[in-house]
Amino acid sequence: IYQCDWSSDVCSSDLAVFARAEGSTNHHDLGLFSVGNSAQRVGQHVGLYHLAWQVDTIDELAIIRRRMIESGSFGGESDHGVSKSVYGYDPDGIEFEVMWMVPESDWGRYAVDAVVAPLDLAAEISRWSGVSTRV
Repeated sequence: IYQCDWSSDVCSSDLAVFARAEGSTNHHDLGLFSVGNSAQRVGQHVGLYHLAWQVDTIDELAIIRRRMIESGSFGGESDHGVSKSVYGYDPDGIEFEVMWMVPESDWGRYAVDAVVAPLDLAAEISRWSGVSTRV
């Protein structure tokens, strides 16, 4: 966990930088992550690590999670406080994220904290089913 001072629209730690576009209501619009010194590299190349898409409701997230599991592409899930996420892998092994954004009025301390916690999707559906947050 690290603290973000969003007054500059940029938040960083040793391994990640998050940026928010001016005027954006998203928690962050771009996340860049270091692979660290221990990453294995074969030659020099530029690559893509991660893509993310936002869905309108937590119910849609649950449907996508089920489809990922059925297709064998499911990679995990996380609760980021401001969002609930499921992860998968495309045929090339590129990780992708599908996330649902919690209503901003309920961000609380997560508006400035970056967290990765286990996702209890059933509990989140119970709380948020039918709530639309996509702008």
